[in-house]
Amino acid sequence: MMRIGVDGRELVSGRRTGIGRYLVEVLRAAANEGLECLVYGDETTSLPVRLPGVSGRRLPGAWTPWVDQFSLPRRLVQDRISVFLSPYYKCPLMAPCPVVITVHDLFFIRYPGDGRPVYVAVMTHLARLYAARADAVIADSEYTKRAIVEMLGVRAAKVTVIPVALGAEFKREALTDEVTKRYGIVPPYILFVGNFLPHKNVPRLIQAYACLDKELKGTHQLVLAGGDREHRNDLECLARRLGVADRVLFPGLIEDAHLPAVYSGCALFVLPSCEEGFGLPALEAMACGTPVAASNRAAIPEVVGDAAVLFDPENVSAIAEAMTRALSQSDMREHMRRQGLARAEAFTLELTAGRVVALLRKVGRRR
Repeated sequence: MMRIGVDGRELVSGRRTGIGRYLVEVLRAAANEGLECLVYGDETTSLPVRLPGVSGRRLPGAWTPWVDQFSLPRRLVQDRISVFLSPYYKCPLMAPCPVVITVHDLFFIRYPGDGRPVYVAVMTHLARLYAARADAVIADSEYTKRAIVEMLGVRAAKVTVIPVALGAEFKREALTDEVTKRYGIVPPYILFVGNFLPHKNVPRLIQAYACLDKELKGTHQLVLAGGDREHRNDLECLARRLGVADRVLFPGLIEDAHLPAVYSGCALFVLPSCEEGFGLPALEAMACGTPVAASNRAAIPEVVGDAAVLFDPENVSAIAEAMTRALSQSDMREHMRRQGLARAEAFTLELTAGRVVALLRKVGRRR
């Protein structure tokens, strides 16, 4: 029987990242097909859902390069793993079985933060090394596939484009007083969900919000949901300089159980990123019946199709104009809601995570 090994470090109790969500849906699809999956992690790893055939394996000590390249391969031998899935661009180079890696994006090369040439060179070299070792590479979008082929020197035939699965929990849900009080949200509000790294372009979103007319700012709170404490201070300082600190909320991470309601309750979801390998939050918002305004860069147009208002993310006036149009025109918002719901329905488990499992089966049979 085929036994799938999975790097599950991203599955941390109480904090599910985009990669964590990706893993859960892959595990769900594998369980639906009756496959056995062993999820490898450390003391912080926790399986967020119980699925038949899915169990955890804890590796000793903190997850370090030593664990990645030596402890994990030994454990894969002991557990007789048929194929190993990494949800990252990296993998154990000495794995005793076929390996499939997932490259969600290459922002760590394209947007290193401060233009560090040595860092970019080292990371590019490592990414090429891991991609060369992998038996197959998964890209979330055609945009990411092109970047992998061009920047990592991978043959196009080795890269399979498989969209990220949309969790079944993302659907229209009432926003309760309990949720609004917990996070300090005051409807109506504009929402962003994600980290605050440079490629997310959050400073320009705050600047665009400050450019909205007095009435829109006075009635719509800007909610920036994310747990990125490192970059939050600079954003708070920016909001104060622009005179909108009292209208910009930083609620931290939204719990998984509350996220559908927070998406559903917002007047507009905005994704201003300059670099995205997919853009899952925009799709999650659409599935909750929320109008979306998004950047016209990277993979975002590929994901949202014609269901969102697109803007140039480097043009603050363009972002403000898109937000103003969406917030001021009720007919437009209703059209966006309908289009978004229809778009989200295309990302079924069979066409996303199910295809990941099919690829794992195919690669595993090469052993």
